[in-house]
Amino acid sequence: MEVKDLQPIINFIWSVADDVLRDIYTKGKYRDIILPMTVIRRLDTILEPTKDRVIQTYNEYKDKLENLDSLLTGSKFGSGHVFYNYSNFTLQKLLDDPNNIRANFENYLDGFSPNVQDIISKFKFRNQLDTLEEADILFTTIEKFCTPRINLSINPVLDKDGNIIHHGLTNLGMGYVFEDLIRRFNEENNEEAGEHFTPREIISLMTHLVFLPVKEQIKDGTYLIYDNACGTGGMLTEAKNFITDPDGEIRSNATIHMYGQEVSPETFAICKADMMIKEENPDNIKYGSTLSNDQLGHLSFDFMLTNPPYGKSWAKDQKSIGVGKERGQTVCDDDRFGVGITRSNDGQMMFLLNMISKMKHDTPLGSRIASVHNGSSLFTGDAGQGESQIRKYIIENDYLETIIQLPTNMFYNTGIPTFIWIITNRKPEHKKGKVQLINASGEKFYRKMKKSLGEKQNEMLGVHVKLITDMFMDFKPCEDSKIFDNSDFGYTKIAIEKPRDIDDLLADDRFVALKSKDEIIGKLKSIADQKLEFENRGKFIKYLGIKLTKTQQNLLIEKDHEKIALKEDIETYYQKEVKPFVPSSWIDWESAIVGYEVLFNKHFYKYTPPRALGDILKELKALEKETENLLDKIVQ
Repeated sequence: MEVKDLQPIINFIWSVADDVLRDIYTKGKYRDIILPMTVIRRLDTILEPTKDRVIQTYNEYKDKLENLDSLLTGSKFGSGHVFYNYSNFTLQKLLDDPNNIRANFENYLDGFSPNVQDIISKFKFRNQLDTLEEADILFTTIEKFCTPRINLSINPVLDKDGNIIHHGLTNLGMGYVFEDLIRRFNEENNEEAGEHFTPREIISLMTHLVFLPVKEQIKDGTYLIYDNACGTGGMLTEAKNFITDPDGEIRSNATIHMYGQEVSPETFAICKADMMIKEENPDNIKYGSTLSNDQLGHLSFDFMLTNPPYGKSWAKDQKSIGVGKERGQTVCDDDRFGVGITRSNDGQMMFLLNMISKMKHDTPLGSRIASVHNGSSLFTGDAGQGESQIRKYIIENDYLETIIQLPTNMFYNTGIPTFIWIITNRKPEHKKGKVQLINASGEKFYRKMKKSLGEKQNEMLGVHVKLITDMFMDFKPCEDSKIFDNSDFGYTKIAIEKPRDIDDLLADDRFVALKSKDEIIGKLKSIADQKLEFENRGKFIKYLGIKLTKTQQNLLIEKDHEKIALKEDIETYYQKEVKPFVPSSWIDWESAIVGYEVLFNKHFYKYTPPRALGDILKELKALEKETENLLDKIVQ
């Protein structure tokens, strides 16, 4: 089923909200009914073929066995799925008794297996039943979802002659339906830009970059895939499909286990439901904050793909893991984040550290990671600050393989520039000590969409994904691909000190209050007259010959900072770029600290020559003439 074929389903479900819920719920609250009812109807259609068998098994053994889960999920006596419903009702049968719709519907919900109960609970759906009943729209809501106009089942709907009326809705298709509905709800609620879903072409690119370099190594075996901000589970599903698709590029026979964690209760509920429908283990999807309540900390993973929230506060998480200050340094109680702590208003790089903490170090394959970030992860944070320390750790450990800049306007809720980081602890020999930057933001890497979806105005086709993947696999420099040494991204930040200007000191009330100010001024004048130079602060203070506290010393010294590339000798740089212009300065060697940043604009800058003066003059004259005519019309 093509994505365009899903629009009738999406539009119909959306119309249910407008037709039934209007005047009872605000548009921002439609999701509280529509999303759980879509999930319930999807599960309902899947269970229909084995419904009678499940009821019979339940009635026969309910008084004989304490736990019926294995029987009611089995293929012989149960549903044949990892979930079930032993109620005598289906959604369709509920419509036969409109007078008792509330009681019967609750009986129906109570009949679901515990894993579905968890989903219903996360939606807080039972809280809505009073409102639906009081507004007399519970029956109508259920009736709408049972319409023959759409098919939420995995099986096709046939007419009496065996012709297909509605194709079955695949799990991938259901994922598109959910994500489009949630996108619309987010727009109604004016959700912030960091909360968005990953378009499938971006996931496709990520899977190509993660799996193709090791495709020969994963033809069989068992592998664990992890997404620490899994949303509705689309990235996990696509990753597994890419590896095991019998018609795909890898065609692996490997066993794949998917794991994820999600903090949004309703999104978690959708993901868990999707896993159940796929016959995956729903217990592998955990609920809660990955940063403050990592529920998969006991596991390490072969592959990790994620699109974490960016530009979003994680202040609550910081408090939970004991982030604080100790001797001027930011520390926390969680070993995952010992490398560095980002500022509280953006936790995206903490998700990256979480994944790095789960890398396998004792296997030939190691671990491969793909993570989506905005530009701040590349350069935010000065040397010594959390973001820079994280970049330093990743690059100095030779984990960073590639960063790809994507086109803008690729995501539903944000148009800002985004980047895919590829990280591995098993770089091939020819990539060791190197980092590849790919600039895939140009027009040849996407096409304009005929109709925008929120902020998403651009899309990648297969040809675009292949173009980027080929550059990645070739690992050669070209116009849009550049290869660097790890150290090219590092710099030493160091302080350059010199005596403060006398006029500047005399304008400072703190200096004027010093008893020794006149003596100090005399010394400073002597330094200027004799053009004295000092190797360091100590010799400068010794020359003054005045006993000063540390605070008073700092008052007499002006400090500036230089960022010096790691490949450049600091003393040589200083003598060439600083000393000739500030002869009274010296280097504060103790201040030296190494930082890392990745500046795409610097490495891919393209000079655009200014327009010819003649062309500008012609345009100005044309504008002048145009305004004169306009003024004549106004005066008349």
